[in-house]
Amino acid sequence: MKKRTQPAARADVVVVGAGLAGLNAARLLRARGLSVIVLEARDRVGGRTWSAPMGRAILDRGGQWVGPQQHRLLALVRELGIETFPTYDTGAKLMDLRGELRSYEGTIPSLGALSLLDLHLGLRKLDALTDRVTRPALDTPDALRLDATSVETWMQANIHTEAARAVTAAALRVVFGAEPAEISLLYALDYARAGGGLMKLVEVRGGAQERRFVQGAQSVAVAMAAALEDTLVLNAPVRRIDQSAPGAPLQIGSDAGTFTADHVVVALPPALAGGIEYRPALPPPREQLHQRMPMGATVKIHLLYDRPFWRERGLSGEAVFDRGPVSVVFDNTSHDGAQAALLAFIVGDPARTWSLRPEGARRDTMVRLMARLFGSDAAHPTDYIEIDWSTEPWSRGCPVGVFAAGAMRVASPAMQAPTGRIHWAGTETATEWTGYMEGALQSGERAAGEITGAR
Repeated sequence: MKKRTQPAARADVVVVGAGLAGLNAARLLRARGLSVIVLEARDRVGGRTWSAPMGRAILDRGGQWVGPQQHRLLALVRELGIETFPTYDTGAKLMDLRGELRSYEGTIPSLGALSLLDLHLGLRKLDALTDRVTRPALDTPDALRLDATSVETWMQANIHTEAARAVTAAALRVVFGAEPAEISLLYALDYARAGGGLMKLVEVRGGAQERRFVQGAQSVAVAMAAALEDTLVLNAPVRRIDQSAPGAPLQIGSDAGTFTADHVVVALPPALAGGIEYRPALPPPREQLHQRMPMGATVKIHLLYDRPFWRERGLSGEAVFDRGPVSVVFDNTSHDGAQAALLAFIVGDPARTWSLRPEGARRDTMVRLMARLFGSDAAHPTDYIEIDWSTEPWSRGCPVGVFAAGAMRVASPAMQAPTGRIHWAGTETATEWTGYMEGALQSGERAAGEITGAR
């Protein structure tokens, strides 16, 4: 992707952010006859999707999966000619529960009879609450109480065995990158509703992890950006958006210069959008949104091997831990088998301190964990690659921004509402598949529609 050396200074719309949300807004606006400039802080497109060579394949440092219900993304993939392949999940899965390794089949880990019954009943209660959530979520009956309650508080009252709570907490940490105590119950229910229920968010077959991208998930953004190359400016973090002069074009100040436009789409998570100076100041609900929706904490680690030896032993490569530092492990071998890989997620509290440890100690910890799960072959990776998304200055975390208890009441009404001629996009603003690539596409579609409808 070439950087524009002499970008146009004026367009109908300036889009801030070249993730999937911003790129989709830009391509739709351009298809409707509007001129567009896309400003991206990084030296690449893709946002929280980021694919890179690892060993003998291209693997994903960021978001990487697509599920069968994510219709916008699947349609776009077909349009762009991008190939996908099934996530490997054949064989037994493992669970480390209180230091004891267990194997199981299906989605629900192997627990004792009482804990398993408790888990099923707890999930049914969550599903029933999810079904009650309306759009907008604050119109849900008893919304203020649900928002004032953390997921942890609800779990303590409704899931009674330690094992069942541990399994539920591990799943929630991976979905949100946050601890259950940090998540508003209403937000968690609304998030689950947007994706068809909690189980759809955690399942492989039929769920959000069903398929991967042959050339990595970033290939979607790269293909979208290719059609926008003449309007795309990289290494251009936006510092200021000024709409203080009534009727005059907006002034967008960036490290690549000042641009003017009739409308702006800010396609960033709220935590990043809050780093821009706005003139005049944004309304209090929008400012509160920027302050009250921090990013989740996720460290993504690949261990590369010469062959997927776990498959030879009848294991799927998937594992769940009831305590840190790792929450889940997946087989992340390339589509052609050329590069065997295991993928581990460190999320929530352990992720916040992971990078503070010495690099050698981090690697040794992960190698020991993999060897415990999969045997002595796992003790000898050919490479070890990690990315701590909290250290990425233009993400500040992953996978998604999270509302703590009580925050939705104050801040969520400002999530999608335009502020003058500033329009807001990004997967956090989505009403379908919030937090996922599908949600990012939907949010860009909505923002583009707002602008074309206003002209």
